[in-house]
Amino acid sequence: MSEHDFEPVRGLPEDLPAGEHIVWQGAPDWKLMARRVFHMPLVSIYFGALMAWRGAEATAAGATAVEALQSALWVTPLATAALGLLAGLAWLNCRTTVYTITNKRVVMRFGAALTKAINIPFTIIEGADVKLFADGGGDIALTLVKPNKIAYLHLWPHARPGKLGHPQPTFRSVANAAAVASSLSMTLQRAAGQTVTPPAAVQPENATSPAHSQPALA
Repeated sequence: MSEHDFEPVRGLPEDLPAGEHIVWQGAPDWKLMARRVFHMPLVSIYFGALMAWRGAEATAAGATAVEALQSALWVTPLATAALGLLAGLAWLNCRTTVYTITNKRVVMRFGAALTKAINIPFTIIEGADVKLFADGGGDIALTLVKPNKIAYLHLWPHARPGKLGHPQPTFRSVANAAAVASSLSMTLQRAAGQTVTPPAAVQPENATSPAHSQPALA
């Protein structure tokens, strides 16, 4: 049993008020997060290069092939521990994260040791950008109407990389990101009273989902 078992509605800190309903709910894919957020492929390359360097150094010092191999394999326990830790962090982050889109707001619940639930009303969402990857996963970043701001450290890893000055809450490493982005786009249009039309196919890099802008909440 975890603290999340006591949520009145999965991923939400309280029951939905009258007139509000869930449009979409999901979580990051831990394998995608391990690759995209915790950079396991890059770490693997680093340790592979370190093993090759140790083997080459041992050979240059006159070691036999067996001795050079043993020297290279010395890195294996450290590499296994590091990659295991990153995989565990990715899995734990995904297990404790729920992204929710309702007809009035976006809610991000995350955190293992310290759970946070961040409510983002549509009235302070200026726009949404989706970045798709070849595997079908992607990130969906929200731009907030200024001066609304959520500290980057409060959001990480659910923040758009590199946006430190004006952090963007982000659905990280979600599977089938194009469909999720389309759902968010149409929900924002409905909330703004716009005529809803199916969005065009999302490009493989960055594409802006239609949104509306209103004055920030007091």
